[in-house]
Amino acid sequence: MTREERIRAPAGSCPSGVARRDAQVVPPTCYASTKQQRALKLPTLEQTKLHGLRYMCSPRLAFQRRAFWFLAFFTSLGLLLSWSSNRLLYLLSFPSHTRVQLEWSKELAFPAVTLCNNNPVRFHKLSKSDLYFAGYWLGLLLANRTARPLLAELLPEDKHKWFHKLADFRLFLPPRDFDGISVGFMDRLGHQLEDMLLSCRYRGETCGPHNFSTVFTRYGKCYMFNSGHDGRPLLTTVKGGTGNGLEIMLDIQQDEYLPIWGETEETTFEAGVKVQIHSQSEPPFIQELGFGVAPGFQTFVATQEQRLTYLPSPWGTCRFSDLGSDFFPVYSISACRIDCETRYIVENCNCKMVHMPGDAPFCTPEQYKECAEPALSLLTEKDGGYCMCTMPCNLTRYNKELSMVKIPSKTSAKYLEKKFNKSEKYITENILVLDVFFEALNYETIEQKKAYEVAGLLGDIGGQMGLFIGASILTILELFDYIYELIKEKLLDLLGKENEEGGHTEDLSTCDNMPNHSETISHTVTVPLQATLGTLEEIAC
Repeated sequence: MTREERIRAPAGSCPSGVARRDAQVVPPTCYASTKQQRALKLPTLEQTKLHGLRYMCSPRLAFQRRAFWFLAFFTSLGLLLSWSSNRLLYLLSFPSHTRVQLEWSKELAFPAVTLCNNNPVRFHKLSKSDLYFAGYWLGLLLANRTARPLLAELLPEDKHKWFHKLADFRLFLPPRDFDGISVGFMDRLGHQLEDMLLSCRYRGETCGPHNFSTVFTRYGKCYMFNSGHDGRPLLTTVKGGTGNGLEIMLDIQQDEYLPIWGETEETTFEAGVKVQIHSQSEPPFIQELGFGVAPGFQTFVATQEQRLTYLPSPWGTCRFSDLGSDFFPVYSISACRIDCETRYIVENCNCKMVHMPGDAPFCTPEQYKECAEPALSLLTEKDGGYCMCTMPCNLTRYNKELSMVKIPSKTSAKYLEKKFNKSEKYITENILVLDVFFEALNYETIEQKKAYEVAGLLGDIGGQMGLFIGASILTILELFDYIYELIKEKLLDLLGKENEEGGHTEDLSTCDNMPNHSETISHTVTVPLQATLGTLEEIAC
């Protein structure tokens, strides 16, 4: 046998033509890796740092001690799982709490102040055409356009002749282009600020009608101070207290009030103005959110700004303000209510009221009386089911504290009579003073915050893990690593058994067919033991 043949001969077999030395002593077996050679030396659970587990798995301890540690470990594990599930359920309930904090500022933006006269239409400014179309809606005429009999008793003597002539439509040809109760109609017949505003001062400086913007509400034509609209800059204040805000004197013009002949849902018995203090981004909703200021008094309104922040779903139900609404660029409760009222009136009456946005046609006086006003009253009654307005996530509102004093004093009555050329009785019944100012140069923040977050959950679970089972994140990773190695060893052991069974069958068939060297060859060959012969199988041959 040459050296090349010995090298090419497969391990575990004898080359042909060569007898095996000591054939009876060394059987023709095929060598394979044993199971012990493939086994992995795994760390045992005794080596883990998890408290109690090392004693449960230690074969050196007595059964009683292992049972004790078994009960102690699983009792602690149960307490840990119970507390952790409680904390997890608390996190999934999305709890919140409210934080109230008072902040001081060197300068604050002054709020918008909207004021409306309680009387929407000036009686003596009505024309024959206005009375013809809107007299029934205003309660001055009957349905057949004749004057109400009660008006003769309600009107002063000097007004009887004027109204009788105004309500005579026998030779009147009504115009064909009446647009209903429109913006133009209310703008012309509403109280004009130039006539009502007797004096105006802001932070000690004179102001006037040019500092006000016109806005329409359920009260008709109203006026907003510091609206920020039409490119006007927002006014600010750097001090709190009286004299550092808005101070106006108004004449409510009770002589122009419509006569009241009966009670309806729209009848108002008050004399004075309605006032609402609100942010510039929020439209006025003065019929529900306004407060009254009476003539014959100076009313002081000390206000404080509040900035509210709410959490969105799932912690709360707020809506982000920058999403806007149907008719307003910034979402607010007032904007939502006006949007809702507008949609309801347009759907049911096919028109809109004068204060409503949109491009629908204005309601006629008949639609006002027969459809719009009853529908709006019905909507107010069932408001909870139709107008679902969620709270905005960011809201600015103003708290108010009102106080008042009687005007004029006896010493100032004569002076005011000469200044305004009015009698003392007229001044008492028509003149009022409104003073709006910040109580102090601070604002209150009310913020809804998350009461429990993921970091708190992990901290609670980590603390309970350390208390009950003495574990940490690294300890848990040790257990996962042990389980991984255990599974890996089992899989390798299973694959090794399959390979060993297949290889063992193939080697046995090869060796069984090999002829007996002692029978076929009568002589033996001595092969010197050299390092260059190759494997042990070649040497055995």
